[in-house]
Amino acid sequence: MSSSNNKELEGGWFPFPPSRPVRLIPPIVLAYIGDSIYEIAVRQYLISLPNLRPHHLHRTATSFVSAKAQSRILAFLDPILTEEERDVVRQGRNAKSGSMPKNADVLEYRHATAFECLVGYLYYAGHHERLQELIKQAIEYIDSSAE
Repeated sequence: MSSSNNKELEGGWFPFPPSRPVRLIPPIVLAYIGDSIYEIAVRQYLISLPNLRPHHLHRTATSFVSAKAQSRILAFLDPILTEEERDVVRQGRNAKSGSMPKNADVLEYRHATAFECLVGYLYYAGHHERLQELIKQAIEYIDSSAE
């Protein structure tokens, strides 16, 4: 990819930049994209492993992307977050969403939303190396705790 294309994709992986600067995107919207980015990372990780049966992939992915898992990930990552990242997490945790999932308590759900907000923020801010670093640690953490 040429450097001009890299500049175009600075805020994301596709040529559809957000409609406003990342700091002006509502936390729930950052969580919306963050949920997808994290899901892609988990799926890519699972496909790198030997067992590619669809049912197994889906069941295993659920253990990584559930609100409970994401809440645990956020607690695990907290000590290494920057002040800026903690501020994004706080905004995500305090954001009001319209619904609650069936299988999560309120606190887990808010922490999961905060984690997804952080992922979305790092994605749109163009901090892709940091995003990869945190997601790699998150996946390794959940994978090691499942054993």
